Amino acid sequence: MSDGRMKPRPSISEEFSKSDSVYYRKPGNESVIGAGTYGKVFKAIHVYTKNMVALKKIRMETEKDGFPVTAVREIRLLQHLQHENVVSLQEVMVEKNECFMVFEYLSHDLTGLINHPTFSLSPAHKKHLARQMFDGLNYLHHRGVLHRDIKAANILISNQGQLKFADFGLARFFSKSRQLDYTNRVITIWYRPPELLLGETRYGPAVDIWSAACVWMEMFTKKAVFPGEGGEISQLEKLYNSLGTPTRADWPDIVEMPWFELLRPTERKPRTFEDAYRDVLSPAALDLVAKMFQYDPVKRPSAEEVLTHPYFTTEEPAPQQAIELASVEGDWHEFESKAHRKEKDKEARRAEYQREKEKRRFSFLRISYLEIQKGNVI
Repeated sequence: MSDGRMKPRPSISEEFSKSDSVYYRKPGNESVIGAGTYGKVFKAIHVYTKNMVALKKIRMETEKDGFPVTAVREIRLLQHLQHENVVSLQEVMVEKNECFMVFEYLSHDLTGLINHPTFSLSPAHKKHLARQMFDGLNYLHHRGVLHRDIKAANILISNQGQLKFADFGLARFFSKSRQLDYTNRVITIWYRPPELLLGETRYGPAVDIWSAACVWMEMFTKKAVFPGEGGEISQLEKLYNSLGTPTRADWPDIVEMPWFELLRPTERKPRTFEDAYRDVLSPAALDLVAKMFQYDPVKRPSAEEVLTHPYFTTEEPAPQQAIELASVEGDWHEFESKAHRKEKDKEARRAEYQREKEKRRFSFLRISYLEIQKGNVI
C-alpha cells in the first residue's frame, strides 16, 4: 500500500544532463556504428536506465507521402518476431521531427569480428555461431519471413557470443501456400543466389540459405567467397569459375529463368570449389556448404535440415559459445572495422613514404660520397 509520498525523480549524471533527448549519444560521428542508404545507426544510452541501445534513423527527407513504406514494413515485421537470434525492436521514437527505431544494442557484427586485428574465432566458436544463425533462419522461415539481405554486416554478435539477425529493411512475409512474384533486386550482390541473378521473381527461403552459406564461409576465409566486380554478368562468372557452369541435370529449370538467354554462359567452366576449400573446411563442413551452394534452389536444404547435418550433430569439435568476446576491447562493427582498415592503410602509406624518403636520402649521400672520392667536390 502506498504511503502517499511522491517517489524521488531519477537523477541524471552531468554528462547526460546536456542531452536534449532521452537517449544520449556522443556528438558528431563519434556515436555512429553504421551507415547506408537508409541513413545512420547510432550507439546511445538511455539517460535514466543507463541501458545501451542502437538508434536507427529513418530517412524522411525523400518521403513526400508521409512515413516510408519500407520502414512501415520493417516495423510491422519486427513486431511479429520474438526469438533469441533476432534483434529486438524496443520502440519507435519521434523527436524534433526525426524518427528513430530503437533496438537492443550488441557490441559487434560479424564483419567487424572477422576483421578484428587480434581476436580469432576457434572452429568450435564458428560452429556455435553457425548453429545460432540457422536456428534464427529456421524461426524466420517458419514464421513466413524472408530476410533478403543476409550478409556479415547484418549479423550482430553480443560480447557473450550471442548471434542475432538485424536489418529487416528488405524483409517481407512470403506465402507458403502459393507462388507469388517478388522483386529480384534484393540481397547484396555478392550474397545473391543464381536464380535472382538470372531474373527469377518467384522464389522462397532457398535465397536466404544461399546468403547464409556465403556468410558462414566468411567465418573461415575472412573474405567474401564470390566477390564479383559488380553486375549480374560478373557475379555469375564468379559462381561459374568456382562451382562450374550449371547443366540441365544440375538445374532443370535454368532455361526457364527470365534472363537465361540474355546471360547464357559462353563457355563451360569446370568445378573447382572442393579443391579450393578442402584445406579450409572440415569434411562435414565442406559437404554441407556444397549442398547449400546447389544451383537449383529446390535442391538446397532448408534451415531445419541444415541443423540436422553431421557437421552440427556428430563431427568434432562440439559447438562452443564465444564467451571470450567479453575480453575484446571496444566495439567492432563493419563501420569501425572500415575506419580501422583506413587508419592501417594510412599508417602503411606513411611508412612507405618514410622508406622511400630514406632511400632517396641514402642514394643522395652515396652519390655525394662517391663524388668526393673522385675529387669532383672541393
